[in-house]
Amino acid sequence: MKEACSSHHFERTLCGLGVFSGQNITVRCISGETGGGWTLVRTDLPGTPRIPIHPAQVTATERATTLGQGEARVCLMEHFLAALWASGWPNMCIEVNGPELPLLDGSALPWMEMLGEARTPPVGPPVTRSLEIREGDAVVAVDPAEELRFSYSIDFPSPIGAQSASFSPSQERFLEELAPARTFLFQHEVELLIEDGKLAGGTLENALVAVPGGWLNPPLRFPEEPARHKLLDLVGDLALLGAIPRGHYRAHRAGHRLHVALAQRLAGEV
Repeated sequence: MKEACSSHHFERTLCGLGVFSGQNITVRCISGETGGGWTLVRTDLPGTPRIPIHPAQVTATERATTLGQGEARVCLMEHFLAALWASGWPNMCIEVNGPELPLLDGSALPWMEMLGEARTPPVGPPVTRSLEIREGDAVVAVDPAEELRFSYSIDFPSPIGAQSASFSPSQERFLEELAPARTFLFQHEVELLIEDGKLAGGTLENALVAVPGGWLNPPLRFPEEPARHKLLDLVGDLALLGAIPRGHYRAHRAGHRLHVALAQRLAGEV
């Protein structure tokens, strides 16, 4: 792979199958120069185009968060961004040789093992007023608070049901409390994705699959693993901001579209 980044002190590579494309994807993370922030580089495309990691660069939010610049796109950013934020790396160049990041085991744990816990997660200036975005009974919001906190509640059919989870980086370790929580789907969703040709590289190693009466691939890592995973997604989407502004983030039955909408609002206010 052609090197597209400058001199570095940290370099790690992780490979995996693209769940949507079925391609073998290599991700190379290289610590960048001070003040460089986080940047994606598509090394497989002519000119190795760069994509700034910022809420304004989001091009799609269906089932995953996609960043783009011009014709270059990278899908499935949320788990990696949550880990990148939690690891505390302030400057990182992420080279990718395909249109998506590998889903791996459906959690952020492999990314945390790759990146390590380098520093304290970056927290931005405090939120000074409450913001709320609603869509039907789905909501995502943030209120002023003394410390950064995330809370999430979900309500799905059996076997998931109503669940909630919360996380504060000042009190709990991301590596233990959120990173291992895996993505989940219902069996009928998996079947539809396969029929539509949108799950070329998916396996039971990539996600929890819910079936009537239980799970196709137990055991769960936490009793409320689905709620924790939604919380992980929220952290990853807010990490598009780099330093997440201090406040109490709340979400109920939300998803990537609402998460990103809040991040975009905050990008213009903080």
